[in-house]
Amino acid sequence: MPTAKNGDVAIHYEREGSGESVVFVPEAGLGGWLWGWQHAALSGPYGTVVWDLRGTGRSDAPPGPYSLSTLVGDLLAVLEECEIRKAHLVGCGLGGAVALETARRSTRAETLTLFGTAPAGEGFALDPLFAPPGDREAIRDSLEVALSAEFRRDQPDAIEGIADWRAEGDADRQGWAAQIAALSGFDATDRLVEITQPALVGAGTADRLVSPEGSRDLADGLPRGEYVAWEGAGHFPFVERSREVNDRLAGFLAEHGT
Repeated sequence: MPTAKNGDVAIHYEREGSGESVVFVPEAGLGGWLWGWQHAALSGPYGTVVWDLRGTGRSDAPPGPYSLSTLVGDLLAVLEECEIRKAHLVGCGLGGAVALETARRSTRAETLTLFGTAPAGEGFALDPLFAPPGDREAIRDSLEVALSAEFRRDQPDAIEGIADWRAEGDADRQGWAAQIAALSGFDATDRLVEITQPALVGAGTADRLVSPEGSRDLADGLPRGEYVAWEGAGHFPFVERSREVNDRLAGFLAEHGT
């Protein structure tokens, strides 16, 4: 099982493909499965990396709370272990904040693609997303706030698959709380001008966890930010509208790749 070490904490990751590197950063409490739709689409022309935040899945779960700096350090440790000098970072929610701060604090980010991400911690309302991994009913209930009613109605097999993945690898309450603490005090509003990488900021217009207006504010504040919205999608437009998102992401990476 490949791992990167940040101090004495082991961070699990999986790597596929070759070429320019795309590194996915998951939402709080959720494993690398979240990016399965994009991972499969990009692993041919790109080298892809998915990893579990500390406290989730197969990564270590030391006592929290975790700081955003610590999570940034974990991501940098993964990049170092994989010998990736520059990466296209793709994140959602807390993962978007980690990617954003990594771009601000280091030179390792080539581009940013951020879904359901606000410029400050007060713009995130992620608590309804948590569900105990052993409680499938609670997991299904939590998906009501993450995915649109249309998607849940039309894609029952996908919902069951997501519930299976979450039951297998979600963070427990302790890990979840430790991760969410990283958003306490987070406010990049006045520092966005420092982040000059090309940035694609996406949102579902029916996102109930991070306001689409917050994502738009983030895009407007970034010097090279571009905002795109998927009408009617929830917090995970890259799951609900995977084909559309993959086309947009592939075009963005091709335009701004090296």
